[in-house]
Amino acid sequence: MKAIKYFLVVILPIVVYISFTNRGWLAHLPAIVFFGFVPLLEFFIKPNKENFTKEEEKIEKENKIYTYILYATLPIQLFFLGFFFIVIQEIGLTYYEIAGRIFGMGIMCGVIGINVGHELGHRNNRFDELIGEILLLTSLDTHFLPYHNGGHHLNVATPKDAATARKNEIIFTFWIRSHFTSYYQAWVVENNRLKNSGRSWLHHQNRMIIYTLCNILLISGIYFFFGIFVTVAFILAAIAGIILLETVNYIEHYGLLRKQNENGRYEKVKRNHSWNSDHQIGQVLMFNLSRHSDHHYNGSKHYQLLKTLPESPQMPTGYPGMMLLALFPPLWFLVMNKKIKEIS
Repeated sequence: MKAIKYFLVVILPIVVYISFTNRGWLAHLPAIVFFGFVPLLEFFIKPNKENFTKEEEKIEKENKIYTYILYATLPIQLFFLGFFFIVIQEIGLTYYEIAGRIFGMGIMCGVIGINVGHELGHRNNRFDELIGEILLLTSLDTHFLPYHNGGHHLNVATPKDAATARKNEIIFTFWIRSHFTSYYQAWVVENNRLKNSGRSWLHHQNRMIIYTLCNILLISGIYFFFGIFVTVAFILAAIAGIILLETVNYIEHYGLLRKQNENGRYEKVKRNHSWNSDHQIGQVLMFNLSRHSDHHYNGSKHYQLLKTLPESPQMPTGYPGMMLLALFPPLWFLVMNKKIKEIS
């Protein structure tokens, strides 16, 4: 029964379906719901500070329903991607309606493609990782896995990490720095992995080579079957999903740094090196991603088990609201720099 709340993610495909099958303002319904209604509701719903007891944790850790929910997102994502290729070609669509449908697909890419792909990419079995890779491919963000697992989790809350936003860094420049630096670092991570095992970077087990070829094949296939307009629309939707990811990265680690000792080594990652949010709607829709401090403390812990603890710094609202706030740098700095000062 505790897993049922995560079925609320179906709200996303429902509102995206409405966007894909209607005209006018309804084409923008996903944006209205996720960045209008959800942030507003989270001001009125009490944050969830509860954790599983040790006995509950043992039970829920073995509960496969949590994983089956993640598996179910794959056919949903693939269906909507194919549906998008058709509906974006609908005759008579205005630029306003096209933009709404592209952003709706972009939210699917961000919430399901990248976020669920991220969760499954942390699993220690090849089947789950493969599903995660396919989901990330639908967002053209496959480099996320080698960089995230082999770079971000290692260097988080240090200047070495592409996805850790510096204090007073504007989000719009962060998007560019984080994405392209993480892409470069993903190649470095893979090259080092192969070098350490005595193999050349130009090897069939280099995931970045495989991922790059898969991205090229996907885009080429879309172009071959659907033409240039659909291809451009898909790339724009993928970019929207990636921007959502980078915005989440920005709010998760903004201004937090690990201490260095006299030898220049950083302290171990603790639960105070990521921002947390216990606001319930965003928490459920993002599969507990907002309990991010515990995720970095133990990256292999499944999403349903993540805890909130007193030492984890708290954001004033949920992810959707914080993402909107980040788009207004003066307000963001006013709010978050004050909170950094309070926890320092």
